[in-house]
Amino acid sequence: MADQLKATASRLYSPTGTATPALARLAAEGVLYENAVTPHPLCVPARVSLWTGQYPHTHGSRDNQTPMPAGAAHAFKVWREAGFATALIGKDHCFEAPEDQALFDVWCEIGHEGLPAARPARGMPWFRPEEGVRAAHAVRRAMPRQAPAVAYALTDYPLEDYSTGLVAGQTARYLEERAANPDEPFALWVSFPDPHTPYEAPRTYFEAAAAEGAELPPAEPPDMSGAPERTRVLRRLLDVSGVPRVDQERLLLTYRAMTRFVDDGVGTVLDALERTGLRERTIVVFLSDHGDFALEHGMARKGGAFYDCLTRVPLVVSWRGTCPAGVVDGSMANLVDVVPTLLTLQGLPVPPGMQGAPLPTLTDAAPRAAAFSEYGAGGPAFTLADLEAVGRTVGTTHGLEAVRASLERREAEGARRMVRTARWKYVTDPLGDLDELYDLVADPLEHRNLAGGLARDPADGLGPGLSVGPVIDELRSLLAGWETAP
Repeated sequence: MADQLKATASRLYSPTGTATPALARLAAEGVLYENAVTPHPLCVPARVSLWTGQYPHTHGSRDNQTPMPAGAAHAFKVWREAGFATALIGKDHCFEAPEDQALFDVWCEIGHEGLPAARPARGMPWFRPEEGVRAAHAVRRAMPRQAPAVAYALTDYPLEDYSTGLVAGQTARYLEERAANPDEPFALWVSFPDPHTPYEAPRTYFEAAAAEGAELPPAEPPDMSGAPERTRVLRRLLDVSGVPRVDQERLLLTYRAMTRFVDDGVGTVLDALERTGLRERTIVVFLSDHGDFALEHGMARKGGAFYDCLTRVPLVVSWRGTCPAGVVDGSMANLVDVVPTLLTLQGLPVPPGMQGAPLPTLTDAAPRAAAFSEYGAGGPAFTLADLEAVGRTVGTTHGLEAVRASLERREAEGARRMVRTARWKYVTDPLGDLDELYDLVADPLEHRNLAGGLARDPADGLGPGLSVGPVIDELRSLLAGWETAP
C-alpha cells in the first residue's frame, strides 16, 4: 500500500505520470484494474474498509479519529485463524485495539514523521539504527513553508533511513526469514507512508524527477463556478494557483519524486520475493488508500471531494503462474473487493458481513459497471461563513493553520455519496447545496459540473439527443441500490 497516491501519478494510468518500472513489472505479471475506486478518500476509513471489505456507512469509521471498530471481522483475523504468520511493516492508521494489534506476529510501524514512541517494533528489530531513522525525519517534523498552503523539502539522508527505504529494506529481511519456513503461510501488510504529506524527498530523486519533467495540470479559476460550496471552501483553504510557478513545479516534482521512491521500494520487495524463491507462492497486491490533488483543481493535499485525483487509485494483483498476466481490466472495482478476492484465491471463507465481491479476471466473477464512495458522518455543513469564523480565530482562511483548525468539522460534515461508471460520475448529498455530474470522457479533468441547473449547450459532451435528467436518474438508481444492499 502507498498512501495518498492517485492512480494517474503512475505512467501505467496516465502518459503524464511518473515512470514506475516496478509497478509496470508487477502489472506485466498480473492484472491491472484501470478503474479502481476508494470507498472513502480519507486514510482511516479507507483502510478500515479495505480490511473489513465493508463500506464506511456499515463499519462506522467515517473520519480519521475512528479506527477499526472493536470486534470487527477483518482479514487479519481470518488469516490468523487459518494459521498464517502475520506482519505489518510501515504505516498503520487503522488498528488501535490491543486485541487487533496482538494478531500481528511482527509489528514494525513508522508514520509520516518517523517512528512512534508508544509502539516500538516487536517480532523483529529494525534493520537500521533507530537514531538514524529519527534524524532522517527531523525535517518532516518542522517543514519549511514556501506559501500558506505549500510546504516541501529536499534532503540528503541515507535512503534506507527514509520511511520508504526503511519499509522496503525491512520487508526484504522479513521475506528472507519467511523463506526459512517454507511450509508456513504468511500475510504481510507493506504500508509505505509516502507520497502523503509532508512532501519531502531525497534530493537525488527530486533531481531525477526534474530531469524527467512535469507539466502543471490546468487549474480552474479560484471561485470554481458550479462547484458545491464545500469544494469552494476547500479551494479557499488549499489554493496554490497564486503561488509562484517555480514553487508549484517544485511541489509537484517532490510528489513525483516520492512516487518514484515508492516504486523503487516495490522493486526491492519484488526482488526479495524472487531471491527467496517465494514469488510463485505469493499473491502480490499493490494499491493506494486514496489520492492527492497534486495541483489538479488548483490544490495540493486532499479533502472531502470526489474528483478522480482523490478517489481513483492504482490496483494491481499478481499471482505468477496461477492468475492471468499482463491483463488490463476496465471494469469498475473498489478497495472493498480486495480482501474477498484474496480469500477466494486462497480458498478461505469470506466473512458473511463483507460487502465487497471477488474481482473479475482474477476470478469468475462478473464485471461491475459501477463503483461507489462516500464521505461525511452526517454533521452540519461547513460553509464559507464558517470558514470566515475560523479565520477570525486563527488569523487566516487560507493555508495549513486554517486547514488544521477546521479539519474535524469538515471531515464530519454531510453525507456525500458518489457513484462512478466508466463514463459518468454523480455526487449527491441530502445535506449539501449542489449535486455534481461529470462526463469523464468529454471532461476527464472534471472542470464542468453538468448538474445543478447549469446552462446546456451543444458542446456539453453528452451527444445529440442525450440530456442530463435520464443520466442522473440512472445513477441515482444505482446509488439507491447500493445504499440498501446488505
